[in-house]
Amino acid sequence: MVEQVIRIIKSIVFILLLFVGLYIKPANAEGLTLISDAETQNYLAQVVKPLFNAAGVRFSPDNIYIVNDNSLNAFVSDGNYLFVHTGTIIQAENTNELAGILAHETGHILGGHIVRLKLKMEKMQYVMLGSVLAAGAAAISTGRGDAAMAVILGSQSSALNSMLHYQVQEERSADESAVKLLDKTKQSTQGLLSFMKKIKKQNALSGIEENSYFRTHPLTSERISHFEDVSKSNHYSAKTPYDNEFLLVKAKLTAFLSDKNKVMRLYPPSNNSAPSRYARSIVAFKQGKIPQALSLIDGLIAEQPNNPYFYELKGQFLFESGKVKDSVNAYQKALDLLPNNYLLQISLAHALLEGGESSQNVQKATALLQKSLISNESSFAWQLLAQAYDRGGKKAAAHYATAEFNYMMGNPETALKQLEFAGKNSPDKSLQLKISDLKQKIKDDEDM
Repeated sequence: MVEQVIRIIKSIVFILLLFVGLYIKPANAEGLTLISDAETQNYLAQVVKPLFNAAGVRFSPDNIYIVNDNSLNAFVSDGNYLFVHTGTIIQAENTNELAGILAHETGHILGGHIVRLKLKMEKMQYVMLGSVLAAGAAAISTGRGDAAMAVILGSQSSALNSMLHYQVQEERSADESAVKLLDKTKQSTQGLLSFMKKIKKQNALSGIEENSYFRTHPLTSERISHFEDVSKSNHYSAKTPYDNEFLLVKAKLTAFLSDKNKVMRLYPPSNNSAPSRYARSIVAFKQGKIPQALSLIDGLIAEQPNNPYFYELKGQFLFESGKVKDSVNAYQKALDLLPNNYLLQISLAHALLEGGESSQNVQKATALLQKSLISNESSFAWQLLAQAYDRGGKKAAAHYATAEFNYMMGNPETALKQLEFAGKNSPDKSLQLKISDLKQKIKDDEDM
């Protein structure tokens, strides 16, 4: 009987962790595989920004994260962070479908659902804890374990049903907000409708039988019916200014994340469109056919000379095939066209550092990495900056940058050792302040 009670308590813990996991912070997203891609992030930012603005929600393009996951999903977390699965982008048909999904997630932020769910979870935890304590009292007073089980099961079922019902209501609210946001930004609701049909089809193919019990979302058929009704009064076009960009992003992600046969089936040589050649250039690169890859990307550059992402991909082809010095020009051209992009700044700095030991390269790489870290902190940028400082003879700064890298990687003890080394190498006053700040940050984390 005791073992059964323990199993029930474990199930309670699992349920609580399930709901906690719905709203993770980027800093604690160890279970996610994130992709950094300037083209995809900038495309998503263009789609999301008008929705956030219409909702009155603070927008930052650096708060958009791409999750390497083939499932149809997107979610938000504290601080207005938005996570979009690659499967959602790849399986979408157009920008309007993605806009519908992102409008739904914006609706969660607008409705304050994240904060309210946290409060609901706290209340649920107290109910669960109370049930365990009451079960103990029942077992002591009666001498029967089944009395304890009855108390736990009753409280558990009541609290869980309450939470699930709450989740369904929040999802309905987010759907309503999505429709209003799309109307406000003069976008069609057809994308929401078509994507819901896609989810229903995928559920059917996966053998998922939907019912109204033990679920956190309304029935897909119910949502489809709702979106069919609202689409009757929404007469905006499903076409957007970003449809061509979407096709290129979709082709790129498909080519990098799918096997060759699938990519060639979707983008055969008979298809001479820009997205098709984009995808095939990546397939050629993955197969080590660098001349073919470069030929395809150069053809795209000739047609669209102001597309920074074509130059970026060319830089990647050259860099990863050992032609590091040649890659510098391609990355530089990409950065000239998109001068404030931190990912391009890091890529060019990396190529400069790998391309030679000249003081000019080191100085330029250092400046680029410092600038990139102002826009967005990256562990890789700190790692490269440590190398740049070391090559430039700035030992204290190199140790400090290494400490920042280790801190971001979750190694505070190593970071503190590096800070000690930095302090012993005669840092200037500015660097001393940075060392003190990082030490304090590590101490604050330990106290928490």
